[in-house]
Amino acid sequence: MLEGIKVIEMATYIAAPGAAGILADWGAEVIKIEPLAGCPMRYTMANMGADHLKGSPIFDLDNRGKKGIAINTATPEGVEAVKRLVKDADVFITNVRPGGLERAGLDYKSLAAVNPRLVYASVTGYGLEGAERDRPGFDVAAFYARSGFGYLQTVKGSEPTTLRTGIGDHTTSMATVGGILAAIVERQTTGKGRLVEASLLRAGIYAAGSDTAVQLKYGKLGSTKSRHESVAPLSNFFKAKGDAWFVIVPRQGSIDWKAVLRVIGKPELETDERFANPKARRANAAQLVDILDAAFAAHDLDHWRAKLDAEDMIWAPLMRPSDVAKDPQAIAAGAFVEVPEHDGSGTYLAPASPIRFPGADDGPKGPAPALGEHTLEVLRAFGYSEAEIEGLKAAKAIA
Repeated sequence: MLEGIKVIEMATYIAAPGAAGILADWGAEVIKIEPLAGCPMRYTMANMGADHLKGSPIFDLDNRGKKGIAINTATPEGVEAVKRLVKDADVFITNVRPGGLERAGLDYKSLAAVNPRLVYASVTGYGLEGAERDRPGFDVAAFYARSGFGYLQTVKGSEPTTLRTGIGDHTTSMATVGGILAAIVERQTTGKGRLVEASLLRAGIYAAGSDTAVQLKYGKLGSTKSRHESVAPLSNFFKAKGDAWFVIVPRQGSIDWKAVLRVIGKPELETDERFANPKARRANAAQLVDILDAAFAAHDLDHWRAKLDAEDMIWAPLMRPSDVAKDPQAIAAGAFVEVPEHDGSGTYLAPASPIRFPGADDGPKGPAPALGEHTLEVLRAFGYSEAEIEGLKAAKAIA
């Protein structure tokens, strides 16, 4: 879908490279600029003490199908090389902090002067304005903790739990892709590019937007309760025989109350005053959850699968990632793709990009590049002579 779109990415870690990675899956030509030492995500497995494992699946996910070059942008020659690449580009994506970009002359204003059609996507922790715009911000900090999301995920009276790797980053990646494509559509009319500003903080606030909207409207918000204190005790996780957890999401009001009673074989509870309406069920949540726990513990998940599906209930098993990889429905939904190994030895399974385009080539276009793999190829393609390339080497702008 994006064939002919040229993207220059100058970014490390996950959120910004993830956005460029989605664009690469969808057919854009993406040139990834890394520092000479490489993106830290290349070394994730080694940094976690698992250096016996091959490669870095975390890095590969967000960087497959890109051309990789290594440039030292702390040198004037390196900055000039970036500007030469940008001159012919459609999109520039970066997560370098705003102050550093301004000092280097790689901020939006500077690059728009080089290429007025450029769509410039900035991905930061906290945005481009305000006293904290240059504060570093990983997703567990800016997206999760600072946005209120982490508080909402913490059961009252319990200790907070952290966010797994990349969840906030990839949410921000998807948002960034949307902003970039909107700016490309606008450019078709105006002929000009624009600044697209994404931040982990703003994405986190939006991701928690349903609760945040209540807070903003009414000035108050209920805390996250334990299973036995739930405001809606039917909307809960339950454990079947064999320690298999699953979640039930009943429709609002009492629509699914009778269906749940039919599922567990206790129709007599319909006339029990403790559970006569949603307010009563909330007041007696602990007793109701105990009854449901005892009922669901009596049979295995397959038994409840049949019962819940027969009532057209909204529910899902709590699955391990190892089971998700074998889930026929996830496979049918196109959630996984085969990615070529860098050494050409075969392929391996990885998550697909988040949107499917039936009938289109919307999957990986190749492996993630080795550090600096395409530096000379790209520079020559952009008009650098051999003498100029040697000058970049002498200036330590490239390795």
